[in-house]
Amino acid sequence: MSTSLRPFFRPRSIAVIGASRRPGTVGHQIVENLVTHGFQGPVYPVNPRATAIHSIPAWRSVRELPETVDLAVIVVPKDRVAQVVDECGAQGIPAVVVISAGFREVGIEGSRREAHLMERIRHHGMRLVGPNCMGVLSTDPAVRMNATFAPTMPPPGRVSFLSQSGAMGVTILDYAAEYGIGIRDFVSVGNKPDVSGNDLLEWWETDPETRVILMYLETFGNPRHFTRIARRVSRRKPIIVVKSGRSRAGARAATSHTGAIAGRDAAADALLAQCGVLRADTVEELFDLAMAFGNLPIPRGNRVAIVTNAGGPGIIVADACEAEGLEVAEFQDETVEQLRRIFPEEASVRNPVDMIATATPESYRLALDVVMGDPGVDAAIAAFVPPLGVRQEDVAEAIMEAAGRHPETPVLAVLMGREGLPQGRSQLRSAGIPAYIFPESAVRALRALHRYGRWLARPVQAPAVFPADAVAVRRIVEGARSEGRTRLLEVEAYGILEAYGIPVIPHRLVQSAEDAVEAGEELGWPVVLKAVSPQIVHKTELGAVRLDLRSPQDVRTAFTELRTSLEHHQVHEDLRGVLVAPYRPAGRELILGMSTDSTFGPVVMFGLGGIYVETFKDVAFRVPPVTEQEARDMIRSIRSYPLLEGVRGEKAVRLDPVVEAIQRLSQLVQNHPALAEVDVNPFLATAEGAWALDARIRLTDPTGSSSVRPSSQSPEVR
Repeated sequence: MSTSLRPFFRPRSIAVIGASRRPGTVGHQIVENLVTHGFQGPVYPVNPRATAIHSIPAWRSVRELPETVDLAVIVVPKDRVAQVVDECGAQGIPAVVVISAGFREVGIEGSRREAHLMERIRHHGMRLVGPNCMGVLSTDPAVRMNATFAPTMPPPGRVSFLSQSGAMGVTILDYAAEYGIGIRDFVSVGNKPDVSGNDLLEWWETDPETRVILMYLETFGNPRHFTRIARRVSRRKPIIVVKSGRSRAGARAATSHTGAIAGRDAAADALLAQCGVLRADTVEELFDLAMAFGNLPIPRGNRVAIVTNAGGPGIIVADACEAEGLEVAEFQDETVEQLRRIFPEEASVRNPVDMIATATPESYRLALDVVMGDPGVDAAIAAFVPPLGVRQEDVAEAIMEAAGRHPETPVLAVLMGREGLPQGRSQLRSAGIPAYIFPESAVRALRALHRYGRWLARPVQAPAVFPADAVAVRRIVEGARSEGRTRLLEVEAYGILEAYGIPVIPHRLVQSAEDAVEAGEELGWPVVLKAVSPQIVHKTELGAVRLDLRSPQDVRTAFTELRTSLEHHQVHEDLRGVLVAPYRPAGRELILGMSTDSTFGPVVMFGLGGIYVETFKDVAFRVPPVTEQEARDMIRSIRSYPLLEGVRGEKAVRLDPVVEAIQRLSQLVQNHPALAEVDVNPFLATAEGAWALDARIRLTDPTGSSSVRPSSQSPEVR
């Protein structure tokens, strides 16, 4: 697959169809860029009304070209694109870039036009980048191709970049030049009906000169395919993504807690995290991370040494480290003694090292050399505020010398001052040392390096496959559908969970007060009564639940009150029975859930449960299949995780049953696309075990809505 992309990035010859003599037009700019930046092969402008463009002979049509070119860049009106593609295909041209707009992005008619274009592409066995894009670029010395309409040619390097937005692409190339980030390949994919981000990941995976992959994405296309590829590629090369569309505007209404909390962005976050892909919140952060990943080694751990000539910046860096989960390193006694011998008494030789304002460039070189020699230091950040008499260029040189003596330890610089001290930053960046204006930027980049190192250290793990009774699940689903219901009764939801081995509180469905008393005697006191009816969604609001019943008389009284309340709310006629279960108030109330996203399919949720789930939203998401390691990561990632370990003498809860329940839920929702939403809340965890105390499941609409699900499913086990 990836070899079919070679003509886009390593072409030996290019035709620009729709080339123009008029400055300011796209067809003129692309030819100018190819010529000005030194494309290493022949360029053939194609324009039936021109004899020469940029002093290069122009050709009336593709059919008249003296050779079959590797790449055609098409800049003609939208209505002529398909005809031009046919002409290219007839000449055996393997790859086309369609710059022209007016396709799917403009509505129904544009979608038809794009579908027709793809018919012609497939007919000729060609590959297509675009339409509605800004082109492709390669700084490979053997190619030197800028086949875009952006006037900026970035410096050559080892970072390859995909942008789904043409306008963002222009900005990105400007940023790359400003930040001194060397670009290997750049492509604006536009509407991407053919060449997608997944194709490009596979191309760059095999390109030995690409070290880091950056992506600006608006949509994933095929998320499951992206997951498979990104998991593999990210173990070889870091992938950093800016994914737009964090807003939940336009999200469908959801009736479950999981559906109310889970949005499209939560699913995107989960998918990227599972693939080892780093997500940047802004384009600026994307480039901050790119500077670090493009030049630095992965740190051994998270212990950071801070060297500065002013107390304030040192404190800011230390605070940022703590906020981002990095540790301000504790120096060994020998390190402290060495620093004390170098600096005056007023200096602080504990971490952060404050060399005070009299520090010279030599002070930076000596201090960094000492702290990076400490075995308890995994990375260093050098922060500089310019005092009188000290040149930023000299400080940059000193940082470079110290970093060169410790190539295994990443060093990041923060040069604070008027306009960010551009000369010093440029000097450092040219030497491969990331240099930032603000401390927080450097710390975020170092945190990303550390996170990526942890990802690489994790063993590759396949999802577990548990024994399950899939037939029982289908039977329950079909029974509900036969009654025209999309919402399962609680007892039915329990049955589905039990079919996949998710522990459920012992329970009995009864029809009378005396049967309830008998169930209480069997299950053990105290007990809970819950009415079961298709009309009941929120039991508390209808008075359909009674808690902590400690005797037969309590049960009889509660049973009567419950029936009276249901009659008052006019739901008694469809009462299917009353559920009796042990009352277990002690433990941590958690939530397990799933909601269905039209793009990502099922998204599994875990977090703090109970009545405050939508208030605190202390939850984590993953896209199935969920491995054991990912389930444990979900549990550890919530803010309230310390509560599960036990506080103030409380016993820690048993996490293994929770970990397994998350995996089993993942398998359940993968195997049964009929499930649209699942809420297990609360899922009670104690020192002895864990049980579902309440469960709600909504089915997809059999007419087709809410039923868009990926075709790949985990193995069905009976």
